[in-house]
Amino acid sequence: MEAHPVVPPPYKSTLQKLKTKLKETFFPDDPLRQFKGQPLKRKVILGAQYVFPILQWIPNYSFKLFKSDLVSGLTIASLAIPQGISYAKLASLPAILGLYSSFVPPLIYVVLGSSRDLAVGPVSIASLVMGSMLTEEVSPTEEPHLFLQLAFTSTFFAGVFQAALGILRLGFIIDFLSKATLIGFTAGAGIIVALQQLKGLLGIKHFTKKMSIIPVMSSVFDNTDEWSWQTIVVGVAFLGVLLIARHISIRKPKLFWVSAGAPLLSVIISTILIFAIKGQDHGISIIGKLKKGINPSSVHMLLFHGTHLGLVIKTGIMTGILSLTEGIAVGRTFSAIRNYKIDGNKEMMAIGFMNMVGCTTSCYVTTEAPINFANITYLNE
Repeated sequence: MEAHPVVPPPYKSTLQKLKTKLKETFFPDDPLRQFKGQPLKRKVILGAQYVFPILQWIPNYSFKLFKSDLVSGLTIASLAIPQGISYAKLASLPAILGLYSSFVPPLIYVVLGSSRDLAVGPVSIASLVMGSMLTEEVSPTEEPHLFLQLAFTSTFFAGVFQAALGILRLGFIIDFLSKATLIGFTAGAGIIVALQQLKGLLGIKHFTKKMSIIPVMSSVFDNTDEWSWQTIVVGVAFLGVLLIARHISIRKPKLFWVSAGAPLLSVIISTILIFAIKGQDHGISIIGKLKKGINPSSVHMLLFHGTHLGLVIKTGIMTGILSLTEGIAVGRTFSAIRNYKIDGNKEMMAIGFMNMVGCTTSCYVTTEAPINFANITYLNE
């Protein structure tokens, strides 16, 4: 048997090895490679496309895609109205902020984001966590103006944290999110949100600020004297309508629009019903009048000093992590189905910048939409 000499690898100093490892970790896609050997004009175009992904796909945008997007947009809007209102209330914020937060952030994301199938807006778990953390120190009923200031400032710090992760090329962290982790996170978030909805479903006014199951159930049964049977009847009736609509769409996917339109239809019918019977005079709690017009500026409400600065930074980081986890996880799911790549770094920067802009236009923390919104955009294409 012929022997072949084995040549040892070339010598590398510790500094060279460290440099190689850092490059593999932070720049696995080597974003500068595409600029090598290109004329100046081409480099400018490639640079603009890298920073603003919309420039990559907009030249190939067709009328067929526009029709699909129009149907998706109208359908998502029908969901965003009731969900935006409910998520804002979950965060102990005025209901109108849920609608504001479904308007400006998508305009930012469409320019900077790399996902083709996701909507943008407030989400349940981030809303719940923000409301719970802020109400520990400030009451939204006794000090509503200060509470709003803290919510907008927390959103700003969430955006700064998210954008910083992308700028520092830490998108590889998303690769460590296992399927089991995502399933557990989604299921846990659903349970927590469902438990918190018992307050509105039963009409309880004095409810715990904690999210654990034992304090929540204790609060439910310790306040049975506050239960409103009128509110329970209305809530259960329309919950049944939503479940039936969802069942129809699952059994017949072509009828996806039934479950998509059911929330908005429920809001319209319940509004007319409560108005007709004057439900507020019969123990049924209502949201009240919503402000007219588009998002007002909230730059003057950002609070970067005082005793609550530590709270808003902590809240911003926590909600930033939760919204990133939920948003990018859903984005990766649909990118795998549609066979295209999601750039974790770009997604972090897009979500971060849209929250930084959003907090100046009366929006609270938003992210890429949960799975029901994404399903709509997918089924319409």
